[in-house]
Amino acid sequence: MTTKDKITCLVIDDEPLARDILVNYISRVDHLQLIACCANALEAFNLIAKKNIDLLFLDIEMPEITGTDFLKQLNNPPKVIFTTAYSNYAVDAFSLEASDYLLKPIEFPRFLKSIHKILKELTPVNAPLVNFDEDASSYQDAFIYLKVEKKMQKVFLREIHYIESIRNYIKIKTIDREIVALKSISNIEETLPGKKFLRVHRSFIVGMDFIDSFSPSEIDIKGVKIPVGRNYKDTVKEVLGYF
Repeated sequence: MTTKDKITCLVIDDEPLARDILVNYISRVDHLQLIACCANALEAFNLIAKKNIDLLFLDIEMPEITGTDFLKQLNNPPKVIFTTAYSNYAVDAFSLEASDYLLKPIEFPRFLKSIHKILKELTPVNAPLVNFDEDASSYQDAFIYLKVEKKMQKVFLREIHYIESIRNYIKIKTIDREIVALKSISNIEETLPGKKFLRVHRSFIVGMDFIDSFSPSEIDIKGVKIPVGRNYKDTVKEVLGYF
């Protein structure tokens, strides 16, 4: 997954009930898109060759070929979460660089924990999850995902008043909420369009659409006074054109 907002999934399991449970779980997670379910590895092999698959939910003990042997035959395999009733395959599974190993019966909270791990692996650290140009129409739909308390939260760029750095975290003030996420301000700065956001201090980025007033030393956004750092004064002056 690069800039799209859905992780495409394929379920491979010879047990109908196990497939049904995974289909139900996948349907409850916005970030996941189920492409198909397969009852055996041969069906899956043909689908993987034709479809863009990000993630396999792969059973191990299946007729004709095991899940681990199937995975060994794939060139450039997708991410894999093994789903099995047997714990004795764990060492082999992780030697194949599986992202996780879920023991049946799989509980939904354990499933979610696994998906959070996949999101972290597949989501680029320094990029928004949608493509956009800096024209007005596409900017209205642009957003980023931020990890907040074990969930990935969508934040529309058009709603961001300002971003404040707090040690290893950032606080994002939007039109109607505050969000605190584990991310550096420099990282998020790289994802933001330069025509809409301005770094004014080592600890602050402002949304230029929400600037009410400014001076050489501070910027006012909806009653909040944001300092202009000494090292940023020339850039702020050049962009905002004051005095």
